[in-house]
Amino acid sequence: MEKGNLKSNIILLLAAAIWGFAFVAQRKGAEFLGPYTFNTLRFAIGTISLLPLYVLTRNSKHNEQFEWRKAIKSGLYLGLILFIASTFQQIGMSFTPASKAGFITSLYVILVPVFGLFLGRKVTKTLWTGVLVTLVGLYLLSVREGFSLEFGDSLLIGSAIFFAMHMLMIGTYAPKHNVILLSVFQFGVTAILSLLAALYYEEIDFFSIQAAAVPILYAGVFSVGIAFTLQAYAQRKAHPAHAAIIFSFESVFALFGGWLILNEVIDLRSGIGSLFMLAGIIISQIDFKKFKL
Repeated sequence: MEKGNLKSNIILLLAAAIWGFAFVAQRKGAEFLGPYTFNTLRFAIGTISLLPLYVLTRNSKHNEQFEWRKAIKSGLYLGLILFIASTFQQIGMSFTPASKAGFITSLYVILVPVFGLFLGRKVTKTLWTGVLVTLVGLYLLSVREGFSLEFGDSLLIGSAIFFAMHMLMIGTYAPKHNVILLSVFQFGVTAILSLLAALYYEEIDFFSIQAAAVPILYAGVFSVGIAFTLQAYAQRKAHPAHAAIIFSFESVFALFGGWLILNEVIDLRSGIGSLFMLAGIIISQIDFKKFKL
């Protein structure tokens, strides 16, 4: 592996670790705040944390006013989908341990190419193998007696579906805009929609916000601002398949964080299900035809 690729992969692994531990922050935040209030603060802080990065990376040769107008419409669409995905996820976190939530949310890694079928993209046999292995893992992890799916898990599956849609839309819009500016708009839209929902459905309490300050700051500054910056920097040189596999380890860090910080215990059935899900996600990203003896 070249030095540049190795460095990029290490940076991507750091971003995956930050995102994995963000499930712990979201789970902890759910103890004090409603999902809409938490997401309002999280994405507002994330938006503000990205503004300095935009100032440093903007192209002064381009018409900034035109660039902003062009990015607003795309940011609105992306922000709406991200609002739905993050709402499902945060509500689901109120019912589901961080360790399990990380694995279920990571379904988006294989849903992206599956949904790509509708856009005329090719899907390999390896991907379908990975999907089957992942579904076995999801069954062991989430389906209990009477073939019932737990409520929190079903919400997290919904969030994974919308996160996959969001990733496909990013692939369409990102090449047309300054990526940092596009993220500022989409995170800002998510924060505004979350605020409107919080004002309607929840009671915003200052003391609860104060109690959840650490989870909010971690989810906003680290999960959005720092991890996004690391991803944007590293993916310039990282191999796309390597990046997808590394991002799947976000679920492993969520499992470790849940055990280390929240004292979550995972039973044997759930542990085997988690291993199946991780294996399926990794298998789906490998092209075995390119391997040589």
